Amino acid sequence: MNISIEKKEFSEAVHKVARFSEKRAGTLPALSTILILAGDDGIKMRATNLETGIDLRVDGKVFSHGAVALPATTLQQIAGSLAGEGDLSLEHAGDLVTLTSGGGKSTIKTVPYDDFPLIPLPESATNTFTIAGTLIKGLFSSVAACASASTVRPELASICLQVEGGMLTVVATDSFRLAEKKAPLNKKGLQGTLLIPAKNALDIAQVLPDDEIEVAFDEHQCAFSTPTSVVVSRLTNASYPDYRQIIPRDHAVEAVVLKKDLETALRRTTVFSDTFQKVSLSIDPKKNTISLFAKNTDVGEAVERLSAKIHGDALTLSFNHRFLSAAFNLTSSESIVLQAVRIGRPLIVRGVGDNSMLYLISPMNQ
Repeated sequence: MNISIEKKEFSEAVHKVARFSEKRAGTLPALSTILILAGDDGIKMRATNLETGIDLRVDGKVFSHGAVALPATTLQQIAGSLAGEGDLSLEHAGDLVTLTSGGGKSTIKTVPYDDFPLIPLPESATNTFTIAGTLIKGLFSSVAACASASTVRPELASICLQVEGGMLTVVATDSFRLAEKKAPLNKKGLQGTLLIPAKNALDIAQVLPDDEIEVAFDEHQCAFSTPTSVVVSRLTNASYPDYRQIIPRDHAVEAVVLKKDLETALRRTTVFSDTFQKVSLSIDPKKNTISLFAKNTDVGEAVERLSAKIHGDALTLSFNHRFLSAAFNLTSSESIVLQAVRIGRPLIVRGVGDNSMLYLISPMNQ
């Protein structure tokens, strides 16, 4: 194999593909490599850790065909050291690959690629829809943080994608908070539910382009395809909880407040939160104010009061401030709505004029 790739193109491709390689070689060394293929259809880079995989077409010149597997970590280090413009050539001979760039030359020992696994694609040809890359990346990035960090319940460590009625609903929950985001689809008749491990979704969001993406899925795999790449994730084999049962259908109090003001006040208050990261939120309809309070016996205490438009009963709830602050990234609305039923029941956060998002957070003990 003998190929030439522009240095910037090579560096960007390596960093994208290496994200899907296994960080440790383990019992299958090929999983920690990037497989580079050169043929009549151009240059491709592949990597997989058996959970996720990527096949990326790279612009460049092919002087002779071939395939070679190189350690992903080594290629990342080389890609990170490249500077300036110009081309990088890769020439394979025996069990060595020579990389030449300007006056520099590196020789890398190859890894046998005979056991490099195939990247499985969904078998169904009908379970497909298209969506803008910017949109699905935003959906994944905004809700994935609300998935459980523990894999004891794999369904809670996943994000749930529900396709129904021309709408894509993406949900994540760790049983303490829940984030839901929606986006319309052009394909009205398609129905399906798929669970993608949250860590996989975040990796996928990092490499997808902003352009239109074709999403295909079956019972075991989900693929995100563009004219130049395919990214595949294994699906979680579990049933997602019926989270809609825990969403309150009514509320005893509703408050509308500027998002920026609440975010700033919360940031100042959390300086004084205790070891449980607790912040109390009080809604006062008589004074039309929202108050935030935190106290730490070793540091001190703080109170922040904000003007708000309030209807309903007075109520005070306490929350983990990290969970409360996560709501701000879910909507671009300037104002948010807080809805609550009573002590001990979840708080609902929505964006004013934004029907695409819902955030639910369970209170702490008072």
